[in-house]
Amino acid sequence: YKRKYSVHPSFVFNGPDILLYGNGGIELGEKTYIGRHSVLASLSPEHKIKIGKNCSISHYLVIYTQNRIPDQDFSIIPHKKEAGDVTIGDNCWIGIRVFIKHGVKIGNNCVIAANSTVIKDIPDNSLVAGNPAKVIRELNFNIS
Repeated sequence: YKRKYSVHPSFVFNGPDILLYGNGGIELGEKTYIGRHSVLASLSPEHKIKIGKNCSISHYLVIYTQNRIPDQDFSIIPHKKEAGDVTIGDNCWIGIRVFIKHGVKIGNNCVIAANSTVIKDIPDNSLVAGNPAKVIRELNFNIS
């Protein structure tokens, strides 16, 4: 992967069966790790996945930069698709079994709860959870 994509030397693949594929770009940041059985699919050359520095990403993360449009006749081939970049900011913590849809930007210092489906942008300093994921609250950095 380090020959095909932009992977910082300190990035850690934390477990087996982590899959990166596609003709698009994938950038993996400094001091970040990703857990086992995760899939990062950057499927078109025009789009990329970028994960910032100092992120903790648990197991079974799934990110796609492209997907089929649901409102179409699937008997007609080729299928219509929509696509977009996926960006995860710095200092994020992503729980187990999270799905992140194409075109989503997650801000800096965010926590994404386990089993969340992220389908829209997440502002900086947010705790999000659910399916679809919603902002639960702004993170409080003044706790002693």
